[in-house]
Amino acid sequence: MSLTLLPAVDVRDGKAVRLRQGESGSETDYGSPFEAARTWVEAGAEWIHLVDLDAAFGTGNNRDQLRQIVHELGDKVNIELSGGVRDDDSLDAALEAGAARVNIGTAALENPDWTVSVIKKYGDRVAVGLDVRGHTLAARGWTREGGDLFETMKFLDSVGCSRYVVTDVAKDGMMSGPNIELLREVAERTNAKVTASGGISKLDDLRAIKTLADLGVDAAILGKSLYARAFTLQEALEVAK
Repeated sequence: MSLTLLPAVDVRDGKAVRLRQGESGSETDYGSPFEAARTWVEAGAEWIHLVDLDAAFGTGNNRDQLRQIVHELGDKVNIELSGGVRDDDSLDAALEAGAARVNIGTAALENPDWTVSVIKKYGDRVAVGLDVRGHTLAARGWTREGGDLFETMKFLDSVGCSRYVVTDVAKDGMMSGPNIELLREVAERTNAKVTASGGISKLDDLRAIKTLADLGVDAAILGKSLYARAFTLQEALEVAK
């Protein structure tokens, strides 16, 4: 079974950046988000994970810039939009821009009724991001706690959530390897598909994630590893096949 890879383009103040453990102020600047996205498309990416960090942190938004990236590249690659999608306006803007899928994070914790309505309306075009410390969810730009992971999943499963994007906050941007045990625990408790996020630093990490394919872990987001040139996207795609 192949693993779908989603190179990440995180946008803050109009620039492509990477954070350490999701902390505001820990950015490393990688220049133009459009150029970053185009680089991954030219290298063979079938999906891009595009994140509006300002919207996630509540410090503004990069909506126009993200819309341009989707407009320019959306016919060549599937784009998953994430960051600050927490009401009808932000969700509609993402879908109308042409996103293939939208990742809802904090909103799933703070406004469950709304989350239920969009899952029922949009089905597999909506994924729910589960950002985790231990077995506790992190909310609003990872600055607050949002309850028990498995209780939240049980609720979301009951209303038909089709995909979770699972990030171990302690691993994100640290190049210390993914939390395979967390991914296994999540996948064993749900029929939804699971996207692995955070900590991937070498090709063997992708091989380890692939061992969970039978449980439903069918995708992985690549961030720091690509920007730090730990391996190329082409090498990663070869392993993922």
